[in-house]
Amino acid sequence: MADATGLEALDTPCLLLDEARLRENVERMRARLAGLGVAFRPHLKTAKSRDVARLAMAAPEGPAIVSTLREAEYFCEAGLRDVIYGVGIAPDKLARVAAVRARGADLAVILDSLEQAEAVAAHAARTGDPLPVLIEVDADGHRSGVAPDDAETLVAIGRRLVAGAASLRGVLLHAGHSYALSDPEALADAAEAERVAAVSAAGILRAAGLPCPVVSVGSTPTARFARDLTGITEVRAGVFMFGDLFQAGVGAVEPEDIALSVLATVIGHQRKKGWIITDAGWMALSRDRGTARQAVDQGYGAVCDLAGRPYPDLIVADANQEHGIVALRRGSGAELPDLPIGARLRILPNHACATGAQHDRYHVLDDAGRVAKIWPRINGW
Repeated sequence: MADATGLEALDTPCLLLDEARLRENVERMRARLAGLGVAFRPHLKTAKSRDVARLAMAAPEGPAIVSTLREAEYFCEAGLRDVIYGVGIAPDKLARVAAVRARGADLAVILDSLEQAEAVAAHAARTGDPLPVLIEVDADGHRSGVAPDDAETLVAIGRRLVAGAASLRGVLLHAGHSYALSDPEALADAAEAERVAAVSAAGILRAAGLPCPVVSVGSTPTARFARDLTGITEVRAGVFMFGDLFQAGVGAVEPEDIALSVLATVIGHQRKKGWIITDAGWMALSRDRGTARQAVDQGYGAVCDLAGRPYPDLIVADANQEHGIVALRRGSGAELPDLPIGARLRILPNHACATGAQHDRYHVLDDAGRVAKIWPRINGW
């Protein structure tokens, strides 16, 4: 690269990844969970990259969790073996699950209804493959799952799976409500509620004579703030690896830990309106506006200089498909920076998963801020 940072030669908009920050985030989480005595199962749904997975996983074989069967196929082709498909199974997807398993991967699925259990049991009986299953338990009313005290449903699902020659591997919970919190004590309480729900559900299965070797919990906020994980066998988390403005608003990551950004170019001005126009609209940043519900609304992203230092109160205030409108946050007393046409800037994402999904590769930055590597990433289901 001809310039000092190596970023001026890139076509924009494009996705940048600070490798040092990524590694630090992963090591910090590993150390924290090791200190709490539990295994770490990284979620690869944010990364969608084999190169990132190699840094996140304990070994090339895993463990890991994914959110799409496309991810399962992609990572298992590269040697991943211990993996959970972490979205409730639809019966018509069992053939794809079976194809991944036939290639040597121990791919497990999750479910939360007797209807799904019937389909999985029938599949296992028909194919002779004892498909491993985790029962999804509802930690906090956020989304899917069996209530942790619904013994009748938990036992009925477990017995149907075992009777149908499937393998009941355990329970899985996701404390999604934690994303609506920001107080450290409230987040610690959410982590404890998740733990109690998981242990309760596991106890119900075991009391009925059913196996429950895995008790799996996870979200970035609860992984960050959990004080005690007694009775838990593994924790799942993924977005912490990259960090984003939403997680910073929750308090699960620090703003300086955010490893992902979008490189953009200034293409115009509306000086009377206090606007700087860039070539990174919502097609590059995503439409995610999750921070609008937080104490600090970051618009479509926070704007930084080429070294990754945020400009005071400068955000992408609005976005069209291919145009980003950069302006000072409403009510700010900061001064709009002088960014002429052709100037480069970096935008921190609201939601790393959504922003990453707009791109097919990471431009990986070394310690000097130069692009040292290109890491491909995938999308799709």
